[in-house]
This record gives sequence, C-alpha cells and structure tokens, in this order.
Amino acid sequence: MTKKRGSLGRGLSAILGNTSIGTTAQAKQENTHVVGKTHEILIIEIETNPFQPRTEFKQEKLHELSLSIEQLGIIQPITVRKLKENKYQLISGERRLRASKIAGLDKIPAFVRIANDQEMLEMALVENIQRENLNPIEIALSYQRLIEEVKLTQEQCSERVGKNRTTVTNFLRLLKLPSEIQKGLSNCKISTGHARALITVKNKVSQLNIFHDILANGYSVREVEQLVKDFVDNDYKRTSKNKVTNTPQPLPFQHQKMMHDLSRNLEKKVELKRNKKGKGKLIIPFNNDKDLAKIFEFINK
Repeated sequence: MTKKRGSLGRGLSAILGNTSIGTTAQAKQENTHVVGKTHEILIIEIETNPFQPRTEFKQEKLHELSLSIEQLGIIQPITVRKLKENKYQLISGERRLRASKIAGLDKIPAFVRIANDQEMLEMALVENIQRENLNPIEIALSYQRLIEEVKLTQEQCSERVGKNRTTVTNFLRLLKLPSEIQKGLSNCKISTGHARALITVKNKVSQLNIFHDILANGYSVREVEQLVKDFVDNDYKRTSKNKVTNTPQPLPFQHQKMMHDLSRNLEKKVELKRNKKGKGKLIIPFNNDKDLAKIFEFINK
C-alpha cells in the first residue's frame, strides 16, 4: 500500500525542509562549508530581501528591539542565502537585522541555506504571515502574492500557512475595499470586523461614507453590521459634519433608514429633508387619486 503523501506544510519549517540540501549540485559544492549551519556573518555582507512583503517598519519598535539586542543579544538567528563569497541575501529576519545595525553590531548570527528566487519569495511571505504584528492588509497582500507569484491555489496557500481556506478568503476580500479604507485598517483606525462589514456594501461611495462616519461617531462593529444590513443595496450619505460650512447637513442614520423603509413599503422614491433644528418636510410622490388613497391607507394603518 502506497503511503499517503503529507500536507504541503505548516509554515516556514515545511518550506525550508532539509535545510542542509541545496538546490543544485554546483551550489552544494561551492557552499559546503557554510550551507545548513549557523554562522556569525558581517552585517555589511548581507543585502536585504527584494521579496520582503513588509512595507513599513516602525522606528520606535526597532529601537526597542535594538535595546533588547544590546542586553541579550540575538536570540533567534536570521536566515540568509549565499550569493557568492562574502555576499549574502536576507531571507527572513529583517527587523532583527535593522535593529542590530541600530545597536551597532558588526556581526549577526545567521542560518545559511540555498534557495532560488521563488523559494525566497515563498519563505519570506510565510515567515511574515506567521508574525503576530502584521496588520490585516499586510497579511492579505502576502496571501495574494503567494497565490499570484508562487502560483498557488487558495487551498494550497491555506496549507502553506497553516490556516483554513475560509480565513485566507476573508483576508483576500479586504483588498476589494477602497484604498482609503484599507489604509484606515492598516493604521488601526477601524478593526477587521468593521472592514468585513463594509465589504458587503455594494456602492463604493457608500462604503466610504460609512467609513467616515465610523471614524467620526465611533460606531461599534455591531452598529456597523446593522447599518450595512439596512443600506446594502441603497446609497448611504455621511452623517458626520462636513468641513465645507455651506454644505447642508446630511440626514442622521436613523432618518435615512426611515426614508428607505418608507420608500420600500410604498414603492415610491420618498424624500425627507430636515435642518439642524429638526424642522423639515417629507415628500411622497403619487400618480393619481388611487395612488394617493393607497398612501393614506398605509399611513393610517
């Protein structure tokens, strides 16, 4: 009976596999003295990873890490590949490398292995995805790159990173949001729960209007979920104050909901206008006396 082949992996260790084995016989011969082992390598001999998925490194966090390195040293070696004699390229551990430079170190412990460009990309992406300090958009972009550049299906991607397929799909959906909302999610102005609720709104302008109101009014995820449920197929106008003073104040959410509910029940385009003091008018169009009678009948129920 043929033994069933195992899963494609559960993270970086699955991709690294037997790290003492190179990708070509020539590379093995050239790198026998360093490949598959950890060495103290001069920092100036290490170039950064061109496939690095992280776009931002917070200076405050790097400084904190550098202080820790000054006191305790490098606890976990970085991983590099050897390009040629005295020349290496980073695979994973860029925060540790940057912090070591800030700490004034000349050398850093590094595990040396052989990897082609595709393996470099895959290892860098998976290693970063498994970090707890990535924001949701960075994770989503990493999943997208694994799928598009490493040529994986969503199922294969989920196996590589040790997540179920639904998790991967939900993160990828975040990339469909307008860039302003993605930036707000990256900067922790809204939560992943807020963002997932906004995805269900079909109109991009309404998505942005709700996003601005979340920031202005501090809506909870539950409140946003209820809000988008009412406006998933309708336009939503901002209720937060507009910076242009001559612009009329939009209707509050509860009045927008009343207007849409009334329009739906009457099958008419109902208009509700209201000023800041609460004074306004309700406009319900009708085509004939019979139509008007139906409106009165509904109102008097």
